[in-house]
Formats: sequence, C-alpha cells, structure tokens
Amino acid sequence: MSEFAANLARANGFLERFRQNGVLNQIGGRAVPAASGLTFETLSPVDRAPLAQVARGAAADVDAAARAAKAAFADWAATPGTERRRILHRIADGITARADEIALVESMDTGQPLRFMAKAAQRGAENFRYFADRAPYACDGQSLRAPGQVNVTSRSPLGPVGIITPWNTPFMLSTWKIAPALAAGCTVVHKPAEFSPLSARLLVEIAEEAGLPAGVWNLVNGLGEEAGRTLTEHPLIRAVGFVGESRTGSLIMAQGAATLKRVHFELGGKNPVVVFADADLDRAVDAVVLMIYSLNGERCTSSSRLLVEASIYDEFTARVAERAGRIKVGHPLDPDTEVGPLIHPTHEVKVLSYLDIGRAEGAVVAAGGHAVAGPGGGCYVAPTLFTGAHAQMRIAQEEIFGPVLTAIPFADEAEALAIANDVRYGLAAYLWTSDLTRALRFSDAVEAGMVWVNAENCRHLPSPFGGAKDSGIGRDGGEWSFDFYMETRNVCFATGRHDIQKLGL
Repeated sequence: MSEFAANLARANGFLERFRQNGVLNQIGGRAVPAASGLTFETLSPVDRAPLAQVARGAAADVDAAARAAKAAFADWAATPGTERRRILHRIADGITARADEIALVESMDTGQPLRFMAKAAQRGAENFRYFADRAPYACDGQSLRAPGQVNVTSRSPLGPVGIITPWNTPFMLSTWKIAPALAAGCTVVHKPAEFSPLSARLLVEIAEEAGLPAGVWNLVNGLGEEAGRTLTEHPLIRAVGFVGESRTGSLIMAQGAATLKRVHFELGGKNPVVVFADADLDRAVDAVVLMIYSLNGERCTSSSRLLVEASIYDEFTARVAERAGRIKVGHPLDPDTEVGPLIHPTHEVKVLSYLDIGRAEGAVVAAGGHAVAGPGGGCYVAPTLFTGAHAQMRIAQEEIFGPVLTAIPFADEAEALAIANDVRYGLAAYLWTSDLTRALRFSDAVEAGMVWVNAENCRHLPSPFGGAKDSGIGRDGGEWSFDFYMETRNVCFATGRHDIQKLGL
C-alpha cells in the first residue's frame, strides 16, 4: 500500500465517527445536539461531498454555553496557576498523542496538504505548553513607587470569553486563542467556522480528557448570523476574540457595543513582500513562493503583493512563475502535494472570479490562472501569478485569500513604501534587502503590525502578533495575550501622612 493510500484509509477511519454520529456541541461537560435538533452539512473540499452533519447551534445553545461558562468561572479563576499549568500540559500531551488523527481530519476538512497539517498538532501543543508555563505568573504585576506612596498592580481573569475561529488552519488558531484564555483563568465559549468544524470537536474532547473541569471550555457549532451573533451580543460574555474577515470584525464590534465587550481582532491582510535588487534573490524567491502558495494561499499573513525593484522585475517574476508552474497540485493526503483544494465551493468561486478580474484589468497571467481538474473533482485552483500589474488594480487592493500573487514593479524606495502602504490593510510586511539602514527606515515607515526582514513568517511565541489599520485590534503572544484576557488592578498604599484637603469645616 502506498503512503497516500495508507493516509486515505486512516483518515476515513477517523472520519467514520463523524459520519456516523455527527459533530455535537459541548456544553457544561456534555456532548449535546443543538437544542432545535437542526444540523448543517460540512463538505470535504476534496470531492465536494458531505463529511458529516453538524449541530446547528443558535441562541438557546449559546445561552446554555454562556451560563455554563459563567457557572464554572469562579472555581477556574480560583484554581492555582500551578494547577492550571498541570492541566494545560496534559492537554498538550493529549494533542501530541492524537497528532496523526488531528492532521488527517484537518486535511480532509480543509483541503490543506498533509505536509503542512502534520505540523498543526505540534504547533497547537507548543501553544498550550508556552501558556501553561506562564499560568502561575499570569496574575503578577508591578511595584510602582512615588513620593509618599507605593502602587502595586495585579491582574485577574476577565470572565467568560467568546472565541470565534476561522476555517483556515482551524486547529492551530483555536489553540492560539484558547490556551492563553485558560491560562489566564477565563472560561470559554468557542464557535468554530462552519466550513471546518471537525478539529474543534477533537480539541475540546482532548481538553476534558486531560482533566479540564466541565463548563470551563464549551463548544457551540453554528452559522455566523445565528450562533456567532448571539455569542457576540450575550451579556455574560465579557470579551470576544475573533480571527477572520475585516467586514465580519466590524459587525462583531457593532454587535458587542451594547454590552461594552472587549474585542480582539486578527483580520484580513493584503501583505506586501518588497524585494530590492541588492537582496539575496535566491532566498527571496524561495520565501515569496512559500508565503503565497503554501497553505493554499489561505492564510492571513500570506504575501499576496510582490513589489520588485524595476531593474530586476522581469528576471525575478520569471523565476517565481517558473516555480509556481511546477508546484504539485493534488489530493491533500498525497505526500507529494504542495497545494490542495480550496476550503469550499463558495470560496472557490470567489477566488476564480479574481482571475477574471485580473485579466479584465489588464494584468498578465504569468502562471496558472485557471481551475485544476484535481483528484475527486474538488475545489482545485492553479497557483497563479499576475505580472504587469499596478497598485490600483482590484487584484492588488482586495484580499483574495487563495494561491494568487500580484507582482508590481517599483522605481525606488519611496515608491515601494508608497505602494506597500496604499491598501486598507496593515497586518504584515516582508522586506528583502542587504542594506541595513534601508531595512531600518522601511520597517519603521511601513504600515504593518509585523515586519519580517530577510525572512518569511517565522514566529516567536513571546513576540506580539497582530495588525494595523483594517487588519485588527490588539496583539496575541506572550504578555499581550494576558493583557486581553485579564483585568489590571492598581492598589495605592500611602507610606506616610500627607495633606488632605478639608471641606465642610
């Protein structure tokens, strides 16, 4: 049996439970269907066929989950940080033990190649271990002295929080949001994206099997306009962490306004990768190709705009086109596959529409530009490169969220910076140059929450992750995560007698 056939057989074995039993909610430690009894289908992008029936949670389910999270909050918040650390490490152990299952299920649910999803469980376990080790110190603060007083700060968990996660790499992104919430002492109501709900079910099971008390982590599946909206409006939910589209983030902010919810958004991006002629061009080509075509181009930090100095534009884009044309498109469980099918037929239609838009705008298709008849007849799109583009084209302004790269030439540093900043987004930017002073100038001036210089998206968990402009509010990672999930208190102690104004004598 080939490795591909073995992967497929094992994946089908793991998926059979979902085909037989569906995907249930988890509320107060119990696996339950939606209160209405309604379900919706989740499709496999490999063949567009149903994978499972999923509980279609709505207002009653979210209310039950919020009440369970509220009931569990006091005990979980009072649990010593050392005990929270122990439980979160056990969750990480459980993730590692089921890493193959997680990867295979996620690949079939999202279309992401197994070569990338095989690392999803590893990254999820690392997220839990990092924040587990921070749990004993999450409440710590500072001592701030002034004449006649000492101020002591501390942090305390905010309360029940809502976490709404996206359909791209959902397992890893769920751990990235939920691990710090639990480490901080918050309880959680998690609503995963309806396009890829399976791994969220695995994750909450792993957590409760590891000893997480019932009600601390609740899962409600459903549609955004039903379960999602109820969650963002619910008065018991103190904050909402969301990863997804900028337009949806705006709606969530409006929906949470009446209850003054704290919000944390990681939203869309139209990230530039800027290549100067003095760069290490071999490494730059590798990074450009990786950061747009890996994960099917369905990643918020993908470098979807390629800005290249005019003197090397033709040579550099030709090299990228040649590499894009050789990328293996295929079944996500085939170990040779580099790009799999897009998440859903609806998203495939969107991405394909931008290929028509780019042509209509006058851009040149240097690679790809079409759907692919991949195995199973799923949502396959060829890795695409547009050249001859300019900054005002829709393919250079709007987030496509697929394996589509738009290449724009620039004359000098000033023009490169102007093009890089001339979008509504500001999540990430990538810069390739051997000029250190230029790198410092450019990274200071580019409008992005994160900048990588002579590197692709290399993550360091203690560092801040988040965007500017329409790309988000707040930062994940390290202490920045605890700033969102915790309330800061200051206590001022007078260290001597001081004059107090006397009124009413």
